[in-house]
Amino acid sequence: MADGPHMSPRLDPMRTPHPLLLTLTLYLAGLGAAGQFSKLAVSFVALTQVYSGESEAILGLTVSLISLVGLILGLVAGIVVSRIGARRALVAALALGAAMSLWQATLPALPVMMFSRVLEGASHLLIVVAAPTLIAEATPDRYRPAALTLWSTFFGVAFALTAVIAPWVIAQGGLSLLIGGHGVWMAVACVAILLVLPHPVITPAPPATISVLRRHLTAYATPGIAMPALAWLCYTLTFVSVLTALPLLSDGAAPVWLAAIAPLVSIAVALSVGVAVLSRHPAQPVVTLGFALCGAVAVVILFAGFTVLSVVMLFASMALIQSAGFAVVPQINADAPSRALANGALAQMGNLGNLTGTPLLIALYQGAPLVGPFLFLIIAYGGGVLVCWLIGGRAVAAMNRRRVSVD
Repeated sequence: MADGPHMSPRLDPMRTPHPLLLTLTLYLAGLGAAGQFSKLAVSFVALTQVYSGESEAILGLTVSLISLVGLILGLVAGIVVSRIGARRALVAALALGAAMSLWQATLPALPVMMFSRVLEGASHLLIVVAAPTLIAEATPDRYRPAALTLWSTFFGVAFALTAVIAPWVIAQGGLSLLIGGHGVWMAVACVAILLVLPHPVITPAPPATISVLRRHLTAYATPGIAMPALAWLCYTLTFVSVLTALPLLSDGAAPVWLAAIAPLVSIAVALSVGVAVLSRHPAQPVVTLGFALCGAVAVVILFAGFTVLSVVMLFASMALIQSAGFAVVPQINADAPSRALANGALAQMGNLGNLTGTPLLIALYQGAPLVGPFLFLIIAYGGGVLVCWLIGGRAVAAMNRRRVSVD
């Protein structure tokens, strides 16, 4: 994926902090990135009260603008990170994110708020590309799968934390206090990154002249970059959509707490079973197994419906995809620039899945309430198996050939 031979920035191993400290510091940044979504998504009612004269559709777009930015510019963020260095990109993104939140805390006019959300989308994108790239670069092989599994939980954990604290914060100081508090979090994370992460010891390569379109074509033709991204698309198509449409899919029979418990089950299984499996096996077959198990649960759902047990089984199975989805990137991409591009492509496809999954699932349900959701799930998970088997197999083979040639 490089545009000619060049050295990528690497952290000085003599100055690199303990992997746990480094991972937790980067995790703080990840929670801040997820908070860029959750601060408005969880407090949407308060947002509608502040901008009471605006339609809910427009306010919904204000929340989802970050996803649109990620969809359009996901791979561009990977290119930027690979060129300027992951640490520099992360610090700039956190500083920009802090500034945007503090600006939004003034509750400006809606067009200004939406403009700030576009800039915040760029901040979010750089964080979710740079942070896992840094984790893969700076953690030893034995810690890397566990560190990246922890990273994979940042979104769900941030939403759960925001859901718990947002009502109290809004009651104390309104939506402005919640958004401003997020800005402070981003600023603290930025300072923590500056203090904990050492500077790269090799200067990044100069910018390339290859067009963005050609970059996209080349990236998605590269197995090591395409496989994690397309697998993540298959995963994100179903994760948020099933949670969102659960009352509809279960005909109102699902208890209210199920939508909150299911993601927590996924996080718990990822941090326990996922870490244990990844400590013994490569990530690519673990992702494949996760999709296969999800496909099996989809068959159960066809006959039993979306019950408490079947939904919990589904999210427990998705935990293997979640835990191995980021861990596979450094295992099938040999250098930091390729890993940055892979994480950018992963973010791009993740945003595509989050944007399209819910309307697709609901449309299929309305067309065929019994078979429609099953087809949606089985196509997504079957596609995931094929992506991991065919494209992932080619990526692993390419890495093995590279190791042999180096040896």
